[in-house]
Amino acid sequence: MGIRLEGLIPAIILPLLLTMVLFLGPLIQLAMDCPWGFIDGMKVVVDPCFWSLCLSDMRWLRNQVVAPLTEELVFRACMLPMLVPCAGPSTAIFTCPLFFGVAHFHHVIELLRFRQGTVSGIFLSAVFQFSYTAVFGAYTAFIFIRTGHLVGPVLCHSFCNYMGFPALNTALDHSQRLTILFFYGLGVVLFLLLIFPMTDPHFYGLPTPVCTLTSTPGSICS
Repeated sequence: MGIRLEGLIPAIILPLLLTMVLFLGPLIQLAMDCPWGFIDGMKVVVDPCFWSLCLSDMRWLRNQVVAPLTEELVFRACMLPMLVPCAGPSTAIFTCPLFFGVAHFHHVIELLRFRQGTVSGIFLSAVFQFSYTAVFGAYTAFIFIRTGHLVGPVLCHSFCNYMGFPALNTALDHSQRLTILFFYGLGVVLFLLLIFPMTDPHFYGLPTPVCTLTSTPGSICS
């Protein structure tokens, strides 16, 4: 289930760093629009009052702690060890996110119940949400299998919940759009170049536990 000490420090740092590389464009845009300087921002981060305020906010706890932990525990730590022996690591990576995507369809019921939009608009939104949650689920499943740790997917999930889906329309309307779009592209290129090196199972202790459950581990496990 990915709860182990071997390779824990790399599992905390590297997957999260890789995800931040992918979000390089949104992070640069956030830094440009932030009214605080770097020093002021660091003061807020280390301020106990800031964290006390966050921990007292039920919505923050749900998005940054409860949802990432419970969803990754169920859909990665519990589901992948059952899927990998049957389908192999590669197929499991793309099968597991389908359950994860479907699990988010409850938002459709909420929107329909409170009449927050037209029926067609709500279902289009649901299809879009299913698509990107499935892609994200495949990414965290990949991290879980490659690292053999639960902590990496949980931290990446929490970070992505904080960042949200990249606001490309805002980037295109930004006064520094060429700079921001450059970093968007650079982030994607670096992510594709680093995804295998930064999740190399050698950093996390071989063999990773999930990969021992199949007789055909393939390139994903090595």
